[in-house]
Amino acid sequence: MLGRAKAAAQALAAAILLAGCGAGARDLPTYKAVPEFTLTAQTGEEFRSSEKLAGKVWIAEFFFTSCTGPCPRMNARMRRLQNDLADIEDLRLVSFTVDPERDTPEALAEYARKFQAEPGRWWFLTGPMETLDRLCRETFLLGEVKGNLDHSTRFALVDRDGVIRGYYLSGDSEAMERLERDVRRLAGSGS
Repeated sequence: MLGRAKAAAQALAAAILLAGCGAGARDLPTYKAVPEFTLTAQTGEEFRSSEKLAGKVWIAEFFFTSCTGPCPRMNARMRRLQNDLADIEDLRLVSFTVDPERDTPEALAEYARKFQAEPGRWWFLTGPMETLDRLCRETFLLGEVKGNLDHSTRFALVDRDGVIRGYYLSGDSEAMERLERDVRRLAGSGS
């Protein structure tokens, strides 16, 4: 009788522990779903989100290569995330330009080399201004891409289902620590 009670208590403790592990990701806010998109990568190849990002946890930002203000700091933070989260195989980093007229695949490739972007893990994307604007304004809610080069300095975290789960100010160390924890929560939960 005592053995059964002990076994039941252990089973209950295991269930609570497992529920707690998965609850972390469920506790993150849920924002908009990111629709499928097709852009051009720094390699010059077509980048289809349905092929490159489906089932992955990813971090998105909007920037431009000729920026002398916050963009270099943002991308230094992205490089740090790339390095600090290297153990998460299916994490992807996605940098969308807000200056598609100047940010050609060649310019993006040079910028990617400068920031030591790992090929196949950190993508720099360009394409039609209308597509980039729709993603920035309507999906990520991070401003407009209309040629004025104003953009948010926040990163967005996207889960394996393509749903935005958080926003993080790139210049805030505490926000970056929270982003790393949230990436690990999403990567470990399977959602």
